Amino acid sequence: MNTNSKSAVQQFIMSARELFAGEQDPVRRWEKMAPLLEALIGDPSIKEQSRNWPVCRQGDDRAQNLLFYEDPEYKFVINGLIKSPKSRTQIHDHAHNWTLYGVLDGHESIERYQRTDDGSKADYADIRQTEKVKVGPGKVDLVAPYQIHAEESGEERTVAIIVRAERAGGFLQGRYDPATKKYWQGYGPEQIPYELQ
Repeated sequence: MNTNSKSAVQQFIMSARELFAGEQDPVRRWEKMAPLLEALIGDPSIKEQSRNWPVCRQGDDRAQNLLFYEDPEYKFVINGLIKSPKSRTQIHDHAHNWTLYGVLDGHESIERYQRTDDGSKADYADIRQTEKVKVGPGKVDLVAPYQIHAEESGEERTVAIIVRAERAGGFLQGRYDPATKKYWQGYGPEQIPYELQ
C-alpha cells in the first residue's frame, strides 16, 4: 500500500485505529465504523482504482477476496470483492467476525435470513428469509457475528470494500441450504494480497 501521502485509505486506517483504541464495546465500535467506510467508498480515487481490480471467485465452497490491508495491532482487515454480473454468494454467516460491507460500484441485493430451529440437530438448519433489499453505490451494511445472509449482483459488475474484525479464511463459517435444510461449515474467502493506493 502506498504510504507516501494521506490518501483516503490511509485516512480510513488512521481513523479506524483510533476507533479500535478508544471504543471497547464491539457493537458501538462497528456502528461508529460505518461512517468511516461510507467516506472511503465515497472517495472518487477509490472508485477509479477499482476499475482495474480483478474479479473474485464466488459461488463455490471457497470464494475469494482481495486483501488490501491487515492491521498489525488491532487485526482488522480491508478486503475488496468484485463480482461478475448475476453472481451470487452462498447463504452463509461469518462466524464470530464483525463485518462492514460497502458497495462501491454496481447494484446488488442483500438477503437476510433467520434460523427457526434450535440448532440441536447436526448438519441441519431451518432458515427463512426475513429481508431482501436492493443496494447501490454508497450503501454500507453492518453484518453482526453469526448473522445469516447472502448477496447477489445485478446486471453489471459489482464492487465492494469490506472491513472485517479479523482476516477471514482461517476459521470455519456456517453455510446454509434452505431447500434441503442442510447446514455445514467451510472456511471463509481465500485472501488474495492486492495493493490499494
